[in-house]
Amino acid sequence: MLALGVGGYVAFQRARPYLHGSGCEVGTSASKMPLDLDQGANAATIAAVAFRKQLPERASVIAYATAIQESHMRNLPGGDRDSVGMFQQRPSQGWGSPAKLRDPVQSTSKFFDALVKVKDYLDRDLHDSAQRVQRSADGRAYAQHEEDGKLLAQVFTGRQAASARCWYPPDKKTAPRRPEAIRELRRSFGSRLQVDGPKALAGGTPTWDAVRVTNPRAGWAVAAWAVTHAQVYGLGEVRYGGRHWKSDAGHDGWTKDADAPADHVIIH
Repeated sequence: MLALGVGGYVAFQRARPYLHGSGCEVGTSASKMPLDLDQGANAATIAAVAFRKQLPERASVIAYATAIQESHMRNLPGGDRDSVGMFQQRPSQGWGSPAKLRDPVQSTSKFFDALVKVKDYLDRDLHDSAQRVQRSADGRAYAQHEEDGKLLAQVFTGRQAASARCWYPPDKKTAPRRPEAIRELRRSFGSRLQVDGPKALAGGTPTWDAVRVTNPRAGWAVAAWAVTHAQVYGLGEVRYGGRHWKSDAGHDGWTKDADAPADHVIIH
């Protein structure tokens, strides 16, 4: 598997300006982390698959640290020997076909399936649990990304509300493909995620889909997924929990919106 030294890369990412071109930013009051659009979408997918499998936050932390080390959290077409995808899994080691391993949902699912088979994986050092899954040349390298993994997990599993924002210029907008986005959302989060739509808001037209959620953590996980996938699927707005994100003002992040519901994530 490909073991990439990313210290210099991460330092560069943290130093670059946020508010130009395209990108995402996740953060809490204590820490912030820039991502590009692909990294943001992949990070949201990892949390979504963990949600589908009903895994604890620590499992997502391990997955994030592993993906950062292996691929900078990108869905790579190749790598060391026959390694492919975000986790640089190898078909020759029984992980699956290259096509499946290039699918972030399937590769993440395979990673978690292997992780939960590691005895006491939640209680082991992160690099130990990751290495028992990955079988890489130097498993100790995963440890350096634990803090970034914790930050990403807080944001994308929904523990930190309204903490992911993305932006891109008008010439990067794509045609709306909301039905495809909803299908991919449910493929990632699982069929227990219910969608009521299209849904009309007060004074609006029925051009919205409403993803039903049972608690704020699930709501903010879905909202973060929608924001990080907005450019790919041409989504214009996301509303949830008294907050509102617009693609035309992505830099502003989540603004207050008294009409944004607490029981549904509204996606337009």
